[in-house]
Amino acid sequence: MPETDNLSVLIADDEPLARERIGRLIEALPGYHVCGEAADGHEVLTRIAELGPDLLLLDIRMPGMDGMEAAERIARLDAPPALIFCTAYDHYAMQAFDVHAIAYLLKPVRREALADALNRAGRINRVQLQNLGERDKSGDEQLAVRTHRGTELIDLNAIIHCQADHKYVTLHHTGGETVTDYTLKELEHAYPRHFLRIHRQSLVGTRFIRGLIRHRDGQHAVGLTSDLGQLPVSRRHTPQVRQWLEEHAAGP
Repeated sequence: MPETDNLSVLIADDEPLARERIGRLIEALPGYHVCGEAADGHEVLTRIAELGPDLLLLDIRMPGMDGMEAAERIARLDAPPALIFCTAYDHYAMQAFDVHAIAYLLKPVRREALADALNRAGRINRVQLQNLGERDKSGDEQLAVRTHRGTELIDLNAIIHCQADHKYVTLHHTGGETVTDYTLKELEHAYPRHFLRIHRQSLVGTRFIRGLIRHRDGQHAVGLTSDLGQLPVSRRHTPQVRQWLEEHAAGP
């Protein structure tokens, strides 16, 4: 969790000069630092997944996916950054409440208004983190996936299993299914605490593993929590599944 006196801010605006000006204002304020920038809605979602910012300053009128659509997707995350809209248009103010924005700033943004909005957003973000309790960094991670609907953010803790089929991998998660061009190898190596290899063509989300089941024909399967069924485990990967279970038997 970031230190409470140094909150990270992501700036999203399609105008480079606007990002630069807001960045200067933020860096001049104690307790905040700019962790990254984005120029459109898709990039916003990707940067959130990569950087995990505490606060997001978001423009609305941007090419492709606009700020309002991005905000609607961000609001569905388990731990979204505190959101501040920063726009030249005042007629989106009512919609801003629907996506839980903390503040709605009109351009050109005044230093005092920005400082007040950041202060309020920072307090709310810290309360969110405290309410979530003591959790490791992995609890904050999302995966940015480009789909035919645009960029989607999927909480890694919500992914039940990943199934490879030819060139693509299907992510089976609590919200449905999402097809991605990430490979199983990329997911396994990038998120070893989230995924365990159980077959050449599949990974299982570690938080959904209930146990290892041996069938009468000698084949094994991973039993999943919450009545989610079973997933076959290959003979080759059975030892590492058994080892994982032994290592985590005494876990919290």
